[in-house]
Amino acid sequence: LGIYLAALLGNGLIITAVACDRRLHTPMYFFLLNLSVLDLGSISTTLPKAMANSLWDNRAISYPGCAAQLFLLILLVVAEYFLLTVMAYDRYVAICKPLHYGTLLGSRACVHMVAAAWGSGLLTAVLHT
Repeated sequence: LGIYLAALLGNGLIITAVACDRRLHTPMYFFLLNLSVLDLGSISTTLPKAMANSLWDNRAISYPGCAAQLFLLILLVVAEYFLLTVMAYDRYVAICKPLHYGTLLGSRACVHMVAAAWGSGLLTAVLHT
């Protein structure tokens, strides 16, 4: 419970800071905001049910509940991996091609890359669930 609450607090603070401060509206922080949302989702998909089962000494889960948990977990974890790849590309461009950073990673390109990460997670989750 303590680790879950710490993760909620930490990711909530990152989301709040990036959303409220105009100086943090850059590609790196946009990707970090999405990573925090994905982390919040992935930890909130399985942990509350696991804590409830542990607290009430119950191991039962319905088939639709299991399918929903599996779908959401695959969606969020795969999207997180693709987003980490996008973040690595962002740092590569910032370090190796600093003069082209603004043209390669404009706001439209960042939104497209994040949408592709979420879409890849969705497609993988649909296929595997």
